[in-house]
Amino acid sequence: MGNLCIIVSDSVKYCNSHMNSGFIIYGIYLNIERTLMMIMAARDTALQILTLLSILSCTVNSIDFNYPAVFNFGDSNSDTGDLAAGLGFLLAPPNGQIYFKTPTGRFCDGRLIVDFLMDAMELPFLNAYLESVGVPNFRKGCNFAAAGSTILPATATSVCPFSFGIQVNQFLRFKARVLELLAKGKKFNKYIPAENYFEKGLYMFDIGQNDLAGAFYSKTFDQIVASIPNILVEFETGIKKLYDQGARNFWIHNTGPLGCLTQNVAKFGTDPSKLDELGCVSGHNQAAKLFNLQLHALTKKLQDQHSDSNITYVDIYTIKSNLIANYSRYGFEQPIMACCGYGGPPLNYDRRIVCGQTKVLDGTSATAQACNDSTEYVNWDGIHYSEAANQYISSQILTGKFSDPPFADKMPFLLNLQF
Repeated sequence: MGNLCIIVSDSVKYCNSHMNSGFIIYGIYLNIERTLMMIMAARDTALQILTLLSILSCTVNSIDFNYPAVFNFGDSNSDTGDLAAGLGFLLAPPNGQIYFKTPTGRFCDGRLIVDFLMDAMELPFLNAYLESVGVPNFRKGCNFAAAGSTILPATATSVCPFSFGIQVNQFLRFKARVLELLAKGKKFNKYIPAENYFEKGLYMFDIGQNDLAGAFYSKTFDQIVASIPNILVEFETGIKKLYDQGARNFWIHNTGPLGCLTQNVAKFGTDPSKLDELGCVSGHNQAAKLFNLQLHALTKKLQDQHSDSNITYVDIYTIKSNLIANYSRYGFEQPIMACCGYGGPPLNYDRRIVCGQTKVLDGTSATAQACNDSTEYVNWDGIHYSEAANQYISSQILTGKFSDPPFADKMPFLLNLQF
């Protein structure tokens, strides 16, 4: 039997090196360290816990993520290597240091939220659409997400050319090419989705963060808020294109608390009056909340229009805000300071030098290097979350209570109980 991994709200660090085990339990709110001491101290306690787990496995609701494939759209929060492949660059170590032991095109020290969700669905990690080396397998889906992407069309100054509309068009080409190959026989069947996977598969979205965050460099708060309806029109257009292609299962993440990202605190939080009680930039978070309100309204509209579809809205903002507000409760020591960066406390972030890079700054050679233990940090590199934080966020998503409609009638519940 594989290692035991229990994902909990107040001892997430116990799981950091064991998440890829064969026995996974989500949403059981126990304090692992205290429980382990109790087990060592009293055999009766251990028996009670084993009995509790046995009872729960029989009585609580389990969730069936029975999707044959996943098609993902988004930005760096779920990019598994698309931008690096598309623009032809290599991410430097220490990116990827925890799980993969090498950079993989993910802007993270290890796994992303999408990776943990794929694990929960018993599906392999998604290959990036533009990755051509290593015999990529798209049988169980494809990832079109690209770091830096926006919902609105990219401009000449955009970080990433692969905006949401481009990603949707890439999917359309992907599907057409798959159907073309399927018509030629079974030669490629083990590498590409079956035709009915496009209807039965799950379409995941995590995008919009860069539309807001990038706008703060050139627009006022009121201008940014006024632009939200146009952003969501573009998003709705893409969703409808996918629906017309047979997509019926949609999973839409809202955007997180942008004002709590180290990069934004460093740039826009130099005036303490602009920070909230958590040390986050108030204006950025308020814009994210307004965006999310309208995104939620759009998903309700789509639910009403397409009764033959399953459209789920996932409140990532609340999950991430709760993590930052209660970081010590979940085993973290730094809620905002970057692990991999340059400059030291309180933020360890310098926009002139990215994680893993060495440059001459102010006449001195400087390296943006990783902290000793990234599992203590919510933020990895000033912009992206650490694997440990992504693991916690994923565990909360999988409770179902942050979704609309919620996909669990009772809490807690067991997911993918395996021996």
